[in-house]
Amino acid sequence: MYTQSSQSQDNQMPFSHNHGAHELLDVHEVLSTMIAGLNQYVLLRDHVQDSELLNIMDRQYAFMLDEYNITMESYKTGHDPQHPTRSYNMQMGNDTNYGLTPGTPKAPMTSASEINDAVISGFMLGCHKAGAKGKTAAALETTNPVVRRVLQDSVANCIEMAYEVSLYENKKGFYQVPQLSEQDMNAMLNMYGQAQKAKNMPN
Repeated sequence: MYTQSSQSQDNQMPFSHNHGAHELLDVHEVLSTMIAGLNQYVLLRDHVQDSELLNIMDRQYAFMLDEYNITMESYKTGHDPQHPTRSYNMQMGNDTNYGLTPGTPKAPMTSASEINDAVISGFMLGCHKAGAKGKTAAALETTNPVVRRVLQDSVANCIEMAYEVSLYENKKGFYQVPQLSEQDMNAMLNMYGQAQKAKNMPN
């Protein structure tokens, strides 16, 4: 039977145990994905040809390693990590080349000797996309407020690092960005109008 005394004992549970089962499983997946991303960076680094991509990889790796450590720490303790989640700042402009240029169709590699900067940057982009999705899903299931905040803040960093890699790929022609015709684009942009407050909703 659920009594007031049992409720008091439950409320005195150590804060480090303030995790739901779904949260533990989801954050376990997040940490495993973070390790996989870091491992990919280590495995691929020696194959990078372009110094610009190598610079991006090294900066992102250092940031990702620190973010893994604070996520792991908050997950294990339930308390604030050694420092708050930092913000990743990319070091390139955000100009995008729009349009499609015909080229050789993409296909999976048939030999490890085919690895190149396009393949490597594709792995990097996939790593950040997986991280953003996994951390968002986990944050939505997390009851521990510290872990939730660490995950929530980390999502923006995954997005920023993915954006940086995609801009690099776009500049090199690895990642093309198609556009609609001007007529279709204007039609899409003008499909939505200003919202008005519903009459039965409070001020």
